[in-house]
Amino acid sequence: MTTKRHADNHLMLERLMNIHAKIKSGCYPSAKQLAFELEVSLSTINRDIEFLKDRFNAPIVYDAKQRGIFYSEDYDMPLNMISPADLMTLSTAKQLLSHYEGTPVFEDASRIIDFLCDTQTAGNSSFLNRIALPPSPKIIVDEKIWNLIVKAMQKNLKIEFDYNGRWQTKTSHRKVRPYQILLDEGRCFLFGFSEERDSERIFLLSRIKKLTLTEETFSLPKDFDFNSRCAGGKFGTFLAEDSDEFVIDFYNDGRQYVKECVWAENQKITDYDDENRTEISFVSSQGLKIREWVLSQGANARPLKPEWFVKDWKKQLEEMRKLAEG
Repeated sequence: MTTKRHADNHLMLERLMNIHAKIKSGCYPSAKQLAFELEVSLSTINRDIEFLKDRFNAPIVYDAKQRGIFYSEDYDMPLNMISPADLMTLSTAKQLLSHYEGTPVFEDASRIIDFLCDTQTAGNSSFLNRIALPPSPKIIVDEKIWNLIVKAMQKNLKIEFDYNGRWQTKTSHRKVRPYQILLDEGRCFLFGFSEERDSERIFLLSRIKKLTLTEETFSLPKDFDFNSRCAGGKFGTFLAEDSDEFVIDFYNDGRQYVKECVWAENQKITDYDDENRTEISFVSSQGLKIREWVLSQGANARPLKPEWFVKDWKKQLEEMRKLAEG
């Protein structure tokens, strides 16, 4: 389906460029003449001309005396003005979106990017492959569920579905006010208000089953954005009611690693070269994700605050030790 759509876009682009070139030459081509030369129907050419007018603001006018069309003012197609740098940016954007291949957002964005790039890549397509993402796991999203959630968000409709959570694997039924779809490291989440829990919750789309739209509407809060719930932390999709100040020491290779990113809006990084450590402190409400982050650094990271977080980290280490010893 995608391959056919891509081919159709490419053929349409070729026609648009040919029609533009003919009009630009000043030969007053007629729609009938263009249809004959491009070997398509008259209705197809008329649609292409309307597309140029509506989408590209082409000043196409019919001249009764010349029995053909012309540009009423100096004009060039915007596609002809895409710079190599812009082309590279578009290609890079597609690469970044490839984490979400298999989701409607990737298919739609790819179609638009391919539509734009196809006009410029003759003989240079290999250049667009000079920026790439390594292969990574992809979670398949049910397109029907995605589309229903998008429709519900557009109309502010409550939705109902069955769900198996990360910690509670038993299936539960939920009624939710959908706020946002969150895209995080190749995974797609729904952020919204769960009426059963009387609080905001996050749901992984791949675990949502039997989703239906209700006829009940809701008012979207002014502060619905998930980013405002993170207390300044930038650790992805996780939600907690309270925020804490985190203080973590990094050692060896971890010292450079922790200085290469902005992990929180209010982070403070201090080097203690005499002790061969670098300390980072920040406020966040994303404790679970921060725990995963610290554990991923192995012996190069040690949390100091808050106390509950340090205890949880030590508990994880103890459980790992037991697993290692068999």
